[in-house]
Amino acid sequence: MLQIPQDEQAVASELGTLLTDTGKLKPPDLERAVRLQSETHERINVILTKLGLVSESDMAEALGHYLGLPVVESGDYPSEPVLEGRVGARFLKEHRIIPLADTPDGIVLAMADPLDRYALDAVRLATDRAILPQVGVPADIEAVYERLYEKAAGDTEQVLDEAVGEDDDGTEADIERLKDIASEAPVIRLVNRLITKAVEMRASDIHIEPFERSLRVRYRIDGALRDMEMPPPRVRAAVTSRIKLLAKLNIAETRLPQDGRIRLATRGKEIDLRVSCVPTMHGESIVLRVLDRGSVSLDFAALGFEDYTLDTYLTVLDQPTGVLLVTGPTGSGKTTTLYTSLLRLNTGDRKILTVEDPVEYQLEGINQVQVKPKIGLSFANALRSLLRHDPDVIMIGEIRDLETAEIAVQAALTGHKVLSTLHTNDAASTVTRLLDMGVEDYLVTSTLNGIVAQRLVRALCPDCREPQPPLPELVDQLKLDAGSAMNFHKPVGCPSCTGTGYLGRTTIHEILVLTDEVRRLILRRAEAREIERAAVAEGMATMYRNGVAKAAAGLTTIEEVLRVTRDA
Repeated sequence: MLQIPQDEQAVASELGTLLTDTGKLKPPDLERAVRLQSETHERINVILTKLGLVSESDMAEALGHYLGLPVVESGDYPSEPVLEGRVGARFLKEHRIIPLADTPDGIVLAMADPLDRYALDAVRLATDRAILPQVGVPADIEAVYERLYEKAAGDTEQVLDEAVGEDDDGTEADIERLKDIASEAPVIRLVNRLITKAVEMRASDIHIEPFERSLRVRYRIDGALRDMEMPPPRVRAAVTSRIKLLAKLNIAETRLPQDGRIRLATRGKEIDLRVSCVPTMHGESIVLRVLDRGSVSLDFAALGFEDYTLDTYLTVLDQPTGVLLVTGPTGSGKTTTLYTSLLRLNTGDRKILTVEDPVEYQLEGINQVQVKPKIGLSFANALRSLLRHDPDVIMIGEIRDLETAEIAVQAALTGHKVLSTLHTNDAASTVTRLLDMGVEDYLVTSTLNGIVAQRLVRALCPDCREPQPPLPELVDQLKLDAGSAMNFHKPVGCPSCTGTGYLGRTTIHEILVLTDEVRRLILRRAEAREIERAAVAEGMATMYRNGVAKAAAGLTTIEEVLRVTRDA
């Protein structure tokens, strides 16, 4: 029989020590949770996951180790309800319990919180049987509960309809009524479920798009949009209002675009959401960018840098002064590359300052400034002030205009290392973009050290990929190496990748180093293609070639490479 320690402080101390010793929790965060426990009298495991200080899976492992209980695997849950009619579904949901089996030895329970004595005693009394608890991950328990016990989709729509009302079309609704609707429990649950499911599915963006007869919800997963279950169309005003309230946006303004931010803890993780609302024909279209700090790996190998590209990149990065640019379209991982670079440069003898819009992830030991154009704090204005703070390294979120570009160049000329991003198609065209902005060619050649162009491609699922050499015609057309092409793979689909064949993303790069020959071409105002040819002749591997090499290594598919780049 499970013996639960009575002393909550002893539980907090022992469980906290276990989590800190395994690196799952920082000591200051444990102290913060213990202080809060003395005020709220909640159990320490509940507080830690509510605050997002420990993930649900890590907490489940720690509880299992602490109590000597097994952790339930996602495939071990029953396909049909157990104890139906003997224990109420509402009780199971409230205490996050799933009965797994009724055995001769007792009732096997999956519990999100096995320290919940009341729940254990209640099930024991209701069944008059011994209880054999196991530790369940809350996400798994909630998903199984929804599958086994939740109301049908039609009933859910009815509850939402009752909360929203029949006549709410989102156009003439009273503002106070919208606030009331957004605070209704069904609407809150719906929005919370949208966000939680996005985090569980590793989505980078949530797209909520109103149309005349539908409300479309899509998640961007591994770079591709996937349709989700659509909520009833009449709740679009309620969903929009709820999200705008969370992001502290003006709920009455529906004619102009608005941007905001939501910070919350879900599934034991701290999540930041960047919110953008844009008015469309049938209501406001909303995109939420999911910034999950726990899922971002600030490591060059994890980002897709191989040995030969990493050596070239680090040679440019480690130069004491000058400008390093990372280029690519929106959502190509530029900021993550720069953050990883800053962590390498973040030594005790350097002062690092950043100007960003927005600050996506907070980095320890680095001074980060959020741009606020509404009050006149632009990139250029912020940079002028930061240069007076004697920085060694400056990171500029994006060079958008000539003024910002000139300040970046001047900072490099006066002995600073400058890192920034630019929106261009490839490395060579970045030079043309700077010249078109109005930066003098001699300033470009004297300050620019190197340019990295990159794209994100979907990575093949290692559990289900299968070899598939390309057709001979494709080998000839794409000028592939016949030997390496034999190692190409195709996506298949399995439970690990939810049937897509892809799991996560990797980066393909090209790194243009400004050699003497490239500088001569820039001073001649040569075209981007001529600069690229010279760089390739001196050893630069283009994004296309880097992508083909990753496809030949079985990391991605040739179709993914061709989706984002072409052989010039």
